[in-house]
Amino acid sequence: MSTSSPSSGASLGKRALALLVLLVAAWILFKVVIGVVTAVATVVVIVLAIVAVIWAIRVL
Repeated sequence: MSTSSPSSGASLGKRALALLVLLVAAWILFKVVIGVVTAVATVVVIVLAIVAVIWAIRVL
């Protein structure tokens, strides 16, 4: 009588591979999110610097 259920070793290997893929995808997504936040922060700082220069010129 043979069963078609996967062995525990293969199941453990698939789970380890799935965990590895999940961790890599999460790391890439984290890097993308950090990049977007950095880009937005850079634009905000540049705009604030321009506004500060215009304000300073008007005050002087």
